[in-house]
Amino acid sequence: MSSTAFASYIAIGDSFTEGVGDELPDGRVRGWADFVALGMAAAADGPFRYANLAVRGRKLGPIVAEQVDPAIAQHPDLVSLNGGGNDIMRPRVSIDAVAQTLMDAADRVVASGSHMLLLSGANPSAHLPLGGLIRRRGEELAAAVRAMLPREGITFVDNWADEGLEDIRYWSEDRLHLGPLGHARVASNVLTAFGIPVPVEWGVEEVAAAPPGARTRRTAEYYRRHVLPWIGRRLTGRSSGDGRAAKIAELTVVDPETLRPL
Repeated sequence: MSSTAFASYIAIGDSFTEGVGDELPDGRVRGWADFVALGMAAAADGPFRYANLAVRGRKLGPIVAEQVDPAIAQHPDLVSLNGGGNDIMRPRVSIDAVAQTLMDAADRVVASGSHMLLLSGANPSAHLPLGGLIRRRGEELAAAVRAMLPREGITFVDNWADEGLEDIRYWSEDRLHLGPLGHARVASNVLTAFGIPVPVEWGVEEVAAAPPGARTRRTAEYYRRHVLPWIGRRLTGRSSGDGRAAKIAELTVVDPETLRPL
């Protein structure tokens, strides 16, 4: 399907797709999927509709169980899926099973008549405790997905292979989630894959051309604010997404000026 034929888009996934790390002054999170919707709305011939069903903290199983059918039911032209990032940070995980679940979900979306945007997350491992383990598992997952492609009706955007995204400038304070610059770069990767111009005002090329950011130390304050709460949730079976709902549950016309529903 040509990108010019897209008049509606639904994003499904976890914190990466919800937009965590790109917090706005009014308390909303924005993120790469919102940027993609904005870019597609600007390029569309008429009204462009967008929904974002992603919920932070979700493992891939719940993403598929809770979000795929509600997305398909709205008959969007395009659906995006990223998942598995929370799975590979657990003590035990089957990489092949995660990759197969992703592809099965993608096939369901394509069979429903929507185009599938399947994308890998950015690689945070250079900045995290146990980063070596995360890097190895992430590379295994990306390789497993690549081995199942190409497929008709699926566009794959490989952010894991974008080494520039590993620069600390693209990451938020917790170093696990992308910051605003990182979300803009992922959106740029997606729009480029569909042949849609990336707005110059996003500054993606300017940031990429600047010198890399200096590596920062993981201080005691960093562990107190970000690592220990994460460990606490794992030990108690809680999730950062408990009690949260989709930020845009239904396809809604995008206002290109504000990315708010009209």
